[in-house]
Parts: sequence; C-alpha cells; structure tokens
Amino acid sequence: MQFPTACVLCECNCGLEVELGGEGNRHLVKLRGDKRHPASRGYACEKAHRLDHYQNGRDRLLMPQRRRPDGMFESIDWDTAIREVSARFAKVRDTYGGDTIFYYGGGGQGNHLPGAYATATRRVLGSRYRSSALAQEKTGEFWVNDRMMGTMTRADFEHCDVALFLGKNPWHSHSIPRARVTLKEISADPARTLIVIDPRRTETADLADVHLAVKPGKDAFLLAAILGVLVAEDLTDHAFIAAHTEGWDAVVTVLRQVNIADYAARAGIAEAEVRRVARLIGRARAFASFEDLGVQMNHHSTLVSYLHKLLVFATGSFGKQGTHYVPTGLIEFASGASGKKSPVVGAPIISGLVPCNQIANEILTDHPKRYRAMLVEAANPAHSLADSAHTREALRALDTLVVIDVAMTETAALADYVLPASTQYEKAEATFFNFDFPENTFQLRPRLLPAPDGPLPEAEIHARICMEMGALTDADLAPLREAAKLGRMAYAQVLMMTVLPDPRLAPLAPIILYRTMALPDDAREGAVLFGLCVKFAMEHGPSLARAGFTGNPLEAGDALFTAMLERPWGVVFAKDEWSDVMPRVRKPDNKIALHLPDLLEVLSRLPIEAAQLSDAAFPFVLSAGERRAFTANTIIRDPTWRKKDGDGALRIHPDDAAVLSVTTGDSVRLTTKRGTATVTVELSDTMQRGHVSLPNGLGLGYPDEGGRKTTGVAPNELTRAEDRDPFVGTPWHKHVAARVERV
Repeated sequence: MQFPTACVLCECNCGLEVELGGEGNRHLVKLRGDKRHPASRGYACEKAHRLDHYQNGRDRLLMPQRRRPDGMFESIDWDTAIREVSARFAKVRDTYGGDTIFYYGGGGQGNHLPGAYATATRRVLGSRYRSSALAQEKTGEFWVNDRMMGTMTRADFEHCDVALFLGKNPWHSHSIPRARVTLKEISADPARTLIVIDPRRTETADLADVHLAVKPGKDAFLLAAILGVLVAEDLTDHAFIAAHTEGWDAVVTVLRQVNIADYAARAGIAEAEVRRVARLIGRARAFASFEDLGVQMNHHSTLVSYLHKLLVFATGSFGKQGTHYVPTGLIEFASGASGKKSPVVGAPIISGLVPCNQIANEILTDHPKRYRAMLVEAANPAHSLADSAHTREALRALDTLVVIDVAMTETAALADYVLPASTQYEKAEATFFNFDFPENTFQLRPRLLPAPDGPLPEAEIHARICMEMGALTDADLAPLREAAKLGRMAYAQVLMMTVLPDPRLAPLAPIILYRTMALPDDAREGAVLFGLCVKFAMEHGPSLARAGFTGNPLEAGDALFTAMLERPWGVVFAKDEWSDVMPRVRKPDNKIALHLPDLLEVLSRLPIEAAQLSDAAFPFVLSAGERRAFTANTIIRDPTWRKKDGDGALRIHPDDAAVLSVTTGDSVRLTTKRGTATVTVELSDTMQRGHVSLPNGLGLGYPDEGGRKTTGVAPNELTRAEDRDPFVGTPWHKHVAARVERV
C-alpha cells in the first residue's frame, strides 16, 4: 500500500508515495513521486529514494538524556526531563530575564510545525532572540527585498524565454518545482535561453546556452558591468521604470561611471560576452532569475542581491507571465530589518533573526544581557555555523543548553539535556516554503508510522513544558475540549471568544489548539494550521476564493483546513492573477524603491574594497559546502546513503593538481586562516584554476563498530566567524582563503 508524504531534503518538498515494509513494517522500502501533488506532479530526484537512511538511523535517540557531573549522559524518564528542563529555564528567566534565553531552530527542511509550537514556549520563557539557518543564507536578500519592495519575489521559469541562475545549481539544489524537467525544457527550446553565472561548470551550466564562469567572489563586478551595458545601450524598460519605481536617476548616475571593460576583466569574462548577455536580458520577452548561496555566502553578497534586483526592475521583469512575482504565502515568510539589534554586539536583526556568525560573540562576554541559556530544536549549530571550534566554546559556556532532536548530533553532544523527537514520518508535518504562482500549494503530511517507545513529537514536548511551568492548566483547556465535541465551528467560536482576547492565553494558542482540537490521530500536530488558515482567509480572501474556498473568513478558513486533512497529497490554497502582483509592493504608491544609498556607495568604491580582500599567503579560494549529487541537509547522518564521493573529496583543477604533483585519490593538506584538514582530492576540469571545493553535509559522527566514526571534513572547522557580510552578517562560506599542500 502506498502512503502520501513528502521528501524532506530540500525546500521543494516534492510529494512522494511511500511503501512501508521491512522489520516491524518500519522501513521506507519503496518511494516514488506522487502524481497527485499539485506542485511536483510526480517529480522526485534520486535523493528521495535514500530517505530510509534518515528514518532508521543508528544514532537515533529513544529516551531523554541528562548530562552527569562526569560529563557522560544518562537516560531519564520524560517527567523528570520536563520538570528539570523547565526548572533550569525558569531559573535563568527569573534571575537574568527571559531575553537571555536564546532559541535556535524552528524546523529544518519540511519540518516547520515545531517552530510554530516553540513560539508558545518562548513566550512563557520571555525569550526574545532567535536565529536559524536562514540567517546565514538569505537575510541579505531579505533585507534588500524589504527595502526595495517591502516583500519578497520569486520567478516564473516555466514561461520565461530567458532564464538566469546566479550562484545557483538547481540540478542538485532544486528550489523550483520539477527543477530538472524545467531546466531540460528551457535548454532544448531554441526560442529560449538559459544563462548560468557560476565559477564552476555545474550540471546546470552544462545545459546552459551561456555559462559566465565568473572568477570566485567577483559577481558584483559582473552584475555591475551587465547593468552598465543596459544603461549605456538603452536596454532598460523606460515605461516600467517611470510607472512603478522611484530613484532610478540616482542609480543611473552611478551605473554610468562603471567601466564596463575593466569590470568585465575583473570578473574574468570577455567584454563581448558581457554585452551579449546584457542584450539577451534587456531584449527578453520574459526574464526570470534566481540567486542562491553561491553569491549569498560570498564577497559583496548583499550588494549582489541589490544588483540582481536592479537587473530585474530595470528591465521591467516583474508582474507579467514568465517574470518575477510576489507569491501569496500561508505565512509571512521573510521580512527586513525591524531596527532591533542583538543585545551585546548590536548586530542588526533581519526577519527576526540574529546573524549566525555573531551568536558566539553574544555568549562569550561578561555583558549582563548575554545569552545564558539556549534551546536548540531540529538544528545542529555546532556543525553548521562558521568556526565550529568557537561555536563549541560558546555552547559549553552557557548555563543551560537543551536540544530537541532525533539523533545525538554534534550540538546534542554538548547539551545538558537532549529531548528525543519523533522523526518527520512519525508525526504530522508540513513546510511553509510555498512560493508557487499563480497557484500556490500546501501539504499537511499525515503520520506514516508510529514513533517507537520514547520519542515525542515536538508539539507534545512544548505542550508539556508550558503545562509544567504553569502557563496553562486543565481548567483553561476544559471549555475548548467541550466545544470541540460540538464541531469545529462551535470550537472556533469559543476559541475566538475566550482565548484570542486573553493576553495570557493568546500567546499559547498553538499549544491550546494542539491539546484541544478534535483531529485524527495521524494529523494531530497539524492543529496549529487551523488558526493560520483562518488568518489567511482574513488577509487573502480573493486568492482563497479563486482556489474554491468561500464564505466568511471562519468558513473559508475552516474549508481550507478541512481540505488539508482530506487531501494528504497536497492542496492548492491560493490562485492569483498577474494583475495582483504590483499592488503587493508594500511601498508608498506601490512603487519599488531603487535608490539604496548605502549599497550604491559600496558599488562606487567596489574596485578599492575588492583589492583589500586578497591574501598572498592563501592563494586558493575554497567553497566550503558545495551541493553535490549525494549531499543535502544533514538530517541523513548515515554516510552509506551516498552512492559516490563517500568521503567528500576536495575538487581541484588538473593544472593546480599538476603543480602540487597530486592526482585523484591522493591526500593534501588544506589550510585556512581558521584550521587545517587532510582531505582526498578529485581532479575536475569543472573547477577554475585557484578554486577548490568541499561538499556540504560531511564531517558528521556516526556509530561504527562500537564507536563513532567521522566521515569527511566538516567545512566549518575551516571557516571563520569574522568573515561575513558587513551589512547583515551572512558568512562567506563560498569564498574562504585557503592554501593547498601535498601531504
């Protein structure tokens, strides 16, 4: 029998059909793309077929763990764990203030509902500061988007005639529905053009009509040169700019000063090729583009995000089919700077997130408002954040560290308490990475199989902590439990009359919904979605109505929630029209703000700043964390899931290897300003001379013959926290100064 669920290895979360079998009927023995899923439509890449390595990992935790005075862990029961964890957090809150309790997580890929339930625990604790992996990836783009539009954009690649991927290899990193199908369709159509900007000749670049093999870290020069050509050759959309933007004249003044030939040379691209690409983009019927970690974790990352958006708006590639749009999301996914700063170093908080590269500095200090306790959920910052040694030092310095996770991760190994969670297939789960247009989709995945004795879903863990701390009582929940017996509409009326107006209970609404709603057992953790559905109906009624959910907000929201329960393969929750896009620009008169003075100032002095970034003692550029065929996020810890490149080789150009007198399979010493590692090399003419790369997802410990074996190099043992964007703090993982020597 096939059960509907989804892949959890990238943001696309393609729909899957899964057959269970094996010992105890607990193995995912057969997986295939689910044709009923409204976004992926039967598509799935090869990685999804290895998901049983996640579900049945050998380092699975089955009981809560408490660190003993001798540093070892001991198993304890859940009542003891909840009581002691609650007491430890309460002591920090009552002594130093809840704002000294830091939260890191909110759900990994496809594992987003825990973040909703964690908001209740954080409010009980008074925790104000949080972060997640997004803060070391996307906050530069968030900040630029918010300042220019007050919202976010994505692009319609299915209908464009010119597609650009900037620091992005969707063949492996996906991020657009049915990525490989779409790439092949664009590549095969002579009327369409695929452009890739990437130092490496990636799988996507192999399909491209134009591959601009930019020098590592020189993307800002290349984009500035392309924009310079658009202005010099009058390839901009004057009508769009006049009708929908403000500040273009100030931008043009700076772009006219760009020496196109010089900037092209600095980027390593022939001027004629730069001009050809500019003409392709400027003359496109419909231009769609996507920037990703190759530039967002690189030098001038925030400037590059700004230049990329200027490229979109200067060509009028917004608000029409085949171009860029503003999606209708079930939640507000990304916002800009609120003006708030982190308490110790004063780092800007973007989209509610403290910059990851500053977290250790917020802990390792005598400042009275330093973070003293930390709750980490479905995340592994000891492995994923820059400068792992510094991060470990900070985590050890905390008064209390509590980790909620499936396995004994590198972060869990440092914790005072580890609370074992159900896997994503042992509870109802969902993802909020919903960016499709004009039809947007959502999937509430029901539980596939029960958890073994011991682990609990995160919703239950948070509910127990809130109850233990006295924030909720059975008396608070009793009226809602009674109302639930009368049907969902009666339940909703009681919820709105007794919970939402109450300043004590309203912040705990996720837990109240979880504890009191009448739901099928395999969908219980989806309770929090009911409130989100009603809220969505209040804010996006027309989009919801076009998707078939009508009535007043309560009726429409309830109908949407019911559809989520009844269609476990996914539901279309919003239908939009292209005419909806421009009014979603949240700026005065819906006009896009093109003039960002601070970023234009950086552009004007770009050659001077770029010259200051080189270091002759470290002649190589290391991309620390390249996405490859068998790397994804790190929830699959079992190294045997990789069919090839098991140890994660260092890719290097054959000419560089010849100078070092090494060949594929040999070992080299890789040294950065932070650390040294010995790694096997792989010769690859996809690399540029002077550019080397390590894959992401390696360097994890895993049980092996009675002990733990670490496979490959953990990239963040080699990165430095101080190597980060000056505006929003995103790390430069894709541009690490390095030295390579033969062992």
